[in-house]
Order: sequence, then structure tokens, then C-alpha cells
Amino acid sequence: MKMKVLIVDDEALARSRIRKFLLQEPDVEIVGECGNGPEAISFLRNKATDLAFLDVQMPEVSGFDIVRALPADKLPALVFVTAFDQHAIEAFEVRALDYLLKPFTKARLHDAVNRALQHLQDRSLAATNRQLIEWIKSPKHDPVYLSRFAVKTPNQVLFVDVEDVDYIESASNYLVLHTRSGNHIVRETLTRLESSLSPRLFLRISRSVIVNLKRIKCLQSNAGGECLAVLQNERQLPMTRGIREVQERLQYPPVGETLAVSTV
Repeated sequence: MKMKVLIVDDEALARSRIRKFLLQEPDVEIVGECGNGPEAISFLRNKATDLAFLDVQMPEVSGFDIVRALPADKLPALVFVTAFDQHAIEAFEVRALDYLLKPFTKARLHDAVNRALQHLQDRSLAATNRQLIEWIKSPKHDPVYLSRFAVKTPNQVLFVDVEDVDYIESASNYLVLHTRSGNHIVRETLTRLESSLSPRLFLRISRSVIVNLKRIKCLQSNAGGECLAVLQNERQLPMTRGIREVQERLQYPPVGETLAVSTV
């Protein structure tokens, strides 16, 4: 019998990519696709599924929320899919069956499918899922934030440290990472990214820009009364966030970190 597989991702393009790769797997039958968490919870409660490719970062109901909402006997083998490397941590490598870091290759997905097949044949899935549920439901103390961006180029995946980014600018469903050495494009939305960045280091100053607080040289107003964040490279970024609120974040950052900056 073929392994029954569910695809869960809020982005149609991401679902299409997984579907294209899975259609080339002879031991796989795609039994459904879900574009959000509630749909996935309902599907898994009512339909037999052997394996689910589960996006972690989804609005309102995340991949972790789906796991929390289901009893252990309704959970299939789980392969987490994420664009952020902070999720490639012990919880995925040890307690979950596998994870895929976007953008992943056909070969990497093939490895995940084979690993799932092995677990199902060995009947070791129940123990793996119990460990995962225990980890997800256990109290968390220190949140894990994004440490690097994975930037896909024509012939490689480049990793950019978050500390090296001056600011992040939204461009539809893409983001532009502005760094001292150049700009990089990643496929993601600003709203989804914001919660994955440390508030000690980054602040959203407008609808389309998140800035590295350590890169701000000063705050000022122009002749038209517009508030600006001036970076160390003299780049001026318009702010819709109140200048006093930003100034307070610069003077009194979250506990545990000090940011040295002058303001005008």
C-alpha cells in the first residue's frame, strides 16, 4: 500500500512545490492539501493519514498549534517545513520525524519520505510523536529567534546572519535584506517574519520596514515634519511609529542588552 500524505501550507506556491516532488515518489499517495491550521486539524481528525508535511509558520494557527490540538492517535508522521533556521533545533532533529528548510531540493524531500517509510515499517512512530507532544506542551522559558536567513541563489543557498542586516524592506511577498555588503531577496512576508526576530535587535518602524536597532545613528524630523531613522550609513528610513516610542526602545531596550545610540 502507498503511504497516504497530507500537505499543509498557507502558501499555494509552497504546496505546489511539495506536490510536484511528491508526485515523483512511487510509494506516496497525496490524500489532501490544506491551506491553514483549522483545515488541517479537521482533515487529520477525520481522514486516515500516514504522513503530513506541515508548515510551521502559519497565521493564527501554526504547525505547533495543530499538534497541540490533536490526540496522539490522530497524529501521522510529521515532517515540519520552515523558512527559518531557528526551527531546525533539537525539537525537530530529535523529537520530530524530520524537517525541511526552505528552499529544499527534491533529493532532500525524498530523504524525508524514505525516513517516514522506515518509521512506519518499524512501528516506531508512536514513540516519536509522544516525545514531540511532550516537548510542545512543556513550558518554554527562552524563545528561540531567527539567527540566520537562508537566501537561495542560482547555484547555492547563502546564509546571512541577522546581525549583518541593516534593515528589512517588504516587496509584496518578498523581502529585501539590506546589508553592508549588498542586498538579498527572500520569499517571505514582513508580518510572518516579525515574530521570528528578536525584539532586542529589531523593531518594525513602518508598515514596510523592520530595522536593526544597532544600525540606527539618530532620529530626526525633516522639513515636512516626517520622522526619520538615520542609519550609520546615512540611509534615511521614514517612520510611521511614534518617534518617542522608538527613542525609548533605543534608550531602554529589553532586559539583557544595551544599545548605544545618539538621538536628536
